[in-house]
Amino acid sequence: MANYLIVLFKNKKRKKIINKFKTLKRAESFFDKEISNSNDTLFEVRYEGNLSSDYEISIVQVGKNVEGPVYIKDEFGRTSKVKVEDENFAIVRISPYKVEEVFFDNQKNKRIKISDFIRRYLSGDGMKMISSLNNRVVVQEEEKTNLFTFKNELDCQRFLDVLTNEFIKIKRKDCLIVKDTSTAQKKYLYDILEQKGYNKRFLYRKFTSLPQ
Repeated sequence: MANYLIVLFKNKKRKKIINKFKTLKRAESFFDKEISNSNDTLFEVRYEGNLSSDYEISIVQVGKNVEGPVYIKDEFGRTSKVKVEDENFAIVRISPYKVEEVFFDNQKNKRIKISDFIRRYLSGDGMKMISSLNNRVVVQEEEKTNLFTFKNELDCQRFLDVLTNEFIKIKRKDCLIVKDTSTAQKKYLYDILEQKGYNKRFLYRKFTSLPQ
């Protein structure tokens, strides 16, 4: 029987058990690796459905309580005590956690991560233009045009901010990122995407889910 659980919380409610361990040492080793991987996440989930989403990961002890309360700091530095209603469970450690966001690759008809996006569509030496179009990103390289759909315009703009900051950090200069697309540029993009078979009514939509 496991004595320690690695639990993912969403908005202070348990979402799922990630792993189970018999010893605290092994649980802490796994926990620390998960936090390290989380800190490396470039583009994390901020919205699901119509609600903002905050995630935490914790080590939960099963069967007996730990001594003393556990506290956590939010993004503003405010401290709060963590409570567990079930007396048979006690939180040993808890930390904010970034869950990697996925978005829709309209070419492949599936969801992808930012690492897949960079590897598949921004590789090579040619200049790429990356533009926003409502809740979508358009990537142009010579005659190639690729389209990607995000949950809403905020996620789309946040994605372009992440790309901009990352490319500045690594001094990458083969990508031109255009966040504030002009009316003329939008018309140009609509025309190109229509020629590729996309319905203009589909392209005019600005969200698949709204943030609250």
